[in-house]
Amino acid sequence: MSTLLGKKLGMTQVWSENDQLVPVTVLQVGPCVVTQIKTNDKEGYEAIQIGFGAIKPSKVNQPMQGHFAAAGVEPQKVLREVRVDSAGVYELGQQLTVEDFAEAKKVHVTGISKGKGFAGVIKRHNFRGGPGGHGAHFHRAPGSIGQCATPSRVFKGLKLPGHMGTDKVTVKNLEVVKVDAEQNLLLVKGAVPGGKNALVSVRTA
Repeated sequence: MSTLLGKKLGMTQVWSENDQLVPVTVLQVGPCVVTQIKTNDKEGYEAIQIGFGAIKPSKVNQPMQGHFAAAGVEPQKVLREVRVDSAGVYELGQQLTVEDFAEAKKVHVTGISKGKGFAGVIKRHNFRGGPGGHGAHFHRAPGSIGQCATPSRVFKGLKLPGHMGTDKVTVKNLEVVKVDAEQNLLLVKGAVPGGKNALVSVRTA
């Protein structure tokens, strides 16, 4: 299973083989570099650490500069650890590109959803709301939230107004429409979480 980091460039539409317009999200996936290799003998599990987005050395602290220097790579903006079946097939400094998804038909995309700020229960939890007539005094309130005497408290996890969005969301089984290896682009059918230039993680389904 391949996992790479990238960013969301936006949405567009392409023609399918059946002459139908297909809405797609354009993702810039990779190139990612291997910055650390973890083996079962040393760390107790098999994994690799990948970095995405080269930045200036002055933007990272000295411990991280030493970490990147040991791997022989430029400082990276984002680091993620990925579990693999065998870390021995990877090398430090190895580049992972969107070509890893050339044979994939579906992928899972994980990102941070857009922030909506403070929202009420109708917008945040799809509550029905009360009557809209002039005689009603109940329109967009959540209604009863607890009991009077027993247990005399509001239960945890109750659906109430609050901050909406900026949640980690995974959209599964998105169809791969096109892979452009030259420009590191991956076109998937449908929408993915986040705004433009938002960080995303893509893995094979």
